[in-house]
Amino acid sequence: MTVDLSTRYLGLELRSPLVASPSPLTRDPDSAARLVEAGAAALGLPSLFEEEILEEEIELNRSLEAGSDQFAEALDYFPAISSYAGTGDQYLDRLRRIKAQVAVPVIASLNASTPGGWVRYARLMQEAGADALELNLYHVAADPSKTAIDMEARDLDVIAGVRAAIDIPLAVKLSPFYSAFAGFARRVVDAGADGLVLFNRFYQPDLDLESLDVVARLELSRPSELRLPMRWIAILRPQLPPGVSLAATSGIHDGTDAIKALMVGADVTMMTSALLRQGPGHIRRVEAEILAWMAEREYDSVAQLRGSASQAAVEDPSAFERANYRNVLHSWTTASNPVPTGS
Repeated sequence: MTVDLSTRYLGLELRSPLVASPSPLTRDPDSAARLVEAGAAALGLPSLFEEEILEEEIELNRSLEAGSDQFAEALDYFPAISSYAGTGDQYLDRLRRIKAQVAVPVIASLNASTPGGWVRYARLMQEAGADALELNLYHVAADPSKTAIDMEARDLDVIAGVRAAIDIPLAVKLSPFYSAFAGFARRVVDAGADGLVLFNRFYQPDLDLESLDVVARLELSRPSELRLPMRWIAILRPQLPPGVSLAATSGIHDGTDAIKALMVGADVTMMTSALLRQGPGHIRRVEAEILAWMAEREYDSVAQLRGSASQAAVEDPSAFERANYRNVLHSWTTASNPVPTGS
């Protein structure tokens, strides 16, 4: 039996729903090529961060102006700088090199928090050959003077500004922490997003008890983290306009995880942690698992599978909203999960 794995994401025709999402593997042209060779249908590049650009510009200006108020006559001895390859330029150069080396769509990524001049880099990424752009909204609403309305309005302004700046497809990667997520997701689409990526994975700081410093500890995802994006994709799939793409990210580790995401309505599944743990060749194994599962159950295509377990398709739609809360709580019994008796 021949199974058609092709799918459509952000208007791009992909050979399969397996996308290599942003990671060190997609930053390097050689490892990016290995991902494609193993079966990645598209590549998501790591984000260019707004903070990196701003901090670099501030530091460069500070360095160029150092001592100018005390030794003005010495400035004549310094050569004029006609060009400077900063973080943004390096990102664009890497994007061009990866585009030249692979034959699948390449999705550039911006991590932004403010509108305005930032949209310049969205245009530059388009000019450098990006097939689509992923706008990565990543911030913590820690200012008590800012309301949910304020924060959402700021994000929508960024989305609208970027959308107006480019012609290529635009995906928006969201966190799950908006106060009324379904309503905000719809407003993001209305602001110009062609697709949503669910969800942005927040990395939490830790505390070193020896130094008493706040430290960053990177932990790769676990399959259980798929439950949150899976739930919301199932809810949103029947609510969003036709043609709006949905990508599942966080917790996609094997073929079983990918199939679950597709069944609730995802157009593509994105992998990072599994590839970092097991290497680019893992994509080939995941694809084989999907093909075997679909053939055994006589699914002809991803199109037939997609959305077959969304909120509109299941027998009990409210189960996605309540997540069978009472049944889950009652499912834990001391008979099946004995309490340890040791002291």
